[in-house]
Amino acid sequence: MPSAPETAPVDYPRTTPAALRRAAQTWPDAVAVVDGQWGAAVKLTWAGLHDAARTFAAALVASGIGAGDRVAIWAPNSHHWPVAALGAHYAGAVLIPLNTRYTAGEAVEIIERSGAAAVVVSGEFLGADHCAELLTAHRGSMPQTVVRVPLGGGKLPDGAVDWTDFLSRATPDGTAEADRRADTVAPDDLSDILFTSGTTGKSKGVMATHRQTLAGSHAWGSNGGLNPDDRYLMVNPYFHTFGYKAGILPCVLFGVTMLPLAVYSPTTAMTLVSKQRATVFPGAPTIFQTILDAPDRADHDLSSLRLVVTGAAIVPVVLIERIAAELGVDTVITAYGLTECSGFVSTCTAADDAVTVANTCGRAFAGMEITLSEQGEVLARGDMVMLGYLDDPAATAATIDADGWLHTGDIGTLDERGNLTITDRLKDMYICGGFNVYPAEVEQVLARFDGVTHSAVIGVPDERLGEVGKAFLTVRENAAVDGDAVIAYCREHLANFKVPRVVEVIDAFPRNASGKILKRELS
Repeated sequence: MPSAPETAPVDYPRTTPAALRRAAQTWPDAVAVVDGQWGAAVKLTWAGLHDAARTFAAALVASGIGAGDRVAIWAPNSHHWPVAALGAHYAGAVLIPLNTRYTAGEAVEIIERSGAAAVVVSGEFLGADHCAELLTAHRGSMPQTVVRVPLGGGKLPDGAVDWTDFLSRATPDGTAEADRRADTVAPDDLSDILFTSGTTGKSKGVMATHRQTLAGSHAWGSNGGLNPDDRYLMVNPYFHTFGYKAGILPCVLFGVTMLPLAVYSPTTAMTLVSKQRATVFPGAPTIFQTILDAPDRADHDLSSLRLVVTGAAIVPVVLIERIAAELGVDTVITAYGLTECSGFVSTCTAADDAVTVANTCGRAFAGMEITLSEQGEVLARGDMVMLGYLDDPAATAATIDADGWLHTGDIGTLDERGNLTITDRLKDMYICGGFNVYPAEVEQVLARFDGVTHSAVIGVPDERLGEVGKAFLTVRENAAVDGDAVIAYCREHLANFKVPRVVEVIDAFPRNASGKILKRELS
């Protein structure tokens, strides 16, 4: 039997400009964002965040960005991110979040494929300067509007405009035009395109409307009981659905204060919880494991925490129990989703016991339903299912069937209460540190390494990251292929979470009768 959805509420805005305006009107003087990561603390009220996003939108208008144009953001968590994202939507544009772990080449590929008319990109940060990388080696691929987020200072590259100078482009006429566009953004307009790697090795652009996006964000926030008294510690990256659609947007819908954190460490996170009295703290299971095991945990007051949301990996029952018992958290929730559903398929609730939370992904979110195919594949249908893949109707048709069921590629079971348990993957994808890795993409890079004839990448267990990649290679006769050199080559062309940690050269691959490599026999 399918897991049936609850009745979805209808009392929330269906576009992000409408949601932002409602937040500014409902909680004008309440704090929307606190960001003390870059020197002097930045504190924006909801009225202030609305004004900042509106100014950003007006600057986009003055820069020639039209309604329906695409705006890419390649930057870590900071107050700039929600201002830029909400500002892009306010101007009628489509948001293109970019993974901060991408190499410059990977980022450029997404910028070009999406046809981005503007790029918001970080300057110096953690020893890298993404803005300089784009404008030094890839200037010809960049749009005319490149806005630098000056997190760590440094010299402004030619071809970029700094954040404050960009905002100064806003004019009364541009603001009026931005307001007009915000008025006309419709629920079925395209909201964002999030790129996720596919099993063919080529990333796919997942297209979602404002209606689909906010349906998921509202369902997630309702399930967690979010309210204006909450303060949300945001360690999940904003480029990911967990940080954007289960982070920024629920805060806008429910008036929750955002506390962005760009670089996670247990001590930094615990300090923020204590200092800012954070109440909501979502993250991967490894995040909470490091906090529970932190030697300085007793030095921090974590008593304000009331809600922890985790997922993306198998969650031990003992971890759920320890979060509740040792951190004093009232509610611990696990959930399941994928980018093709804006991150929302199923969830546990506050009423579930520790075993249910740890061993299942809960029931269908409000507005969604779940069933299983004859092969046991998890199928999802409802309000949050994507429009389709950008410029790829064949892949869209292969993923969403004629009855509207999205084929997740995961194998699962449903119990008598409708709780979903994921048992296997149809695809070869594995999860490294909370991020999906698709071996075919890595294998395409390995195929370009001199001397490699064939490759196969699998996920192997790792205590810290859950899973990491292991690459098996066959090589040309007499070729000297060094594992460290292969890894170094991958680091040049892939984000770090995609880079194999181990390389093994073998004589031949196990194959089936049709010649396909049998990855299940590799270890």
